[in-house]
Amino acid sequence: MATYVIKQVRSSNGSNHRQRETLRSLGLRRIGHTVEHSDTPQLRGMVDTIRHLVIVEERQA
Repeated sequence: MATYVIKQVRSSNGSNHRQRETLRSLGLRRIGHTVEHSDTPQLRGMVDTIRHLVIVEERQA
């Protein structure tokens, strides 16, 4: 199963509450912080919500 490496590249300042909470749920805390999650439909929806704040790379497991 594929995993996604998600890196926050932009600040959450100026974003709405839902986007800030999505960053927090993914475990992203600051610019440059990277987390790894397995591929699920829920994860894809969360990443779509904050696509302007992060960079996503797919890693094959």
